[in-house]
Amino acid sequence: MIELLIVIAVLGILAVAVLSAINPIEQVNRAKDTGLRSDSEQLLSGIERFYNFSQYYPWETSKTQGGTGEVTWQVITGLSNDAGQNFLDVLSQTQAQEIKQAFVNRLKQRNDMFISKALGAESNVYICFRPQSGAFKKEAEERCNSTDTSLPTSACNNTDDCGTLGACICLP
Repeated sequence: MIELLIVIAVLGILAVAVLSAINPIEQVNRAKDTGLRSDSEQLLSGIERFYNFSQYYPWETSKTQGGTGEVTWQVITGLSNDAGQNFLDVLSQTQAQEIKQAFVNRLKQRNDMFISKALGAESNVYICFRPQSGAFKKEAEERCNSTDTSLPTSACNNTDDCGTLGACICLP
């Protein structure tokens, strides 16, 4: 009986050691972050294709606005054009269908992705999200502490929607 108890105790200790090494919560968070990065890349690609096709952004209503539209850290589900259409719907309803409706439906469930674009045709569109996993948080902090001038500084400070959540991962 004592031998059986010793075997069970040793197996318990090994199980705890394996779970500590694997850290399942970190793995789940890393998977979520990887999904967010993938969704951000697909959305950014759809926005760029839309702009190349129509010469204005999906949150604008026409070419007369010049295709230089400014967006300051909007949650992607809340960004609409002047006609009141959600820009995600605009992307899925174009002739080229830049993104699929199933992808739009998935993105509409999110409130953790942000979009930003400074005024001017030369400025980039950024899709940002707040990472959950330790590895992605470290990456975001390293980018914020680097001298990378292409990163929007507001993704690193506490003065906007993304910054109030901590350092963000921003694409491109």
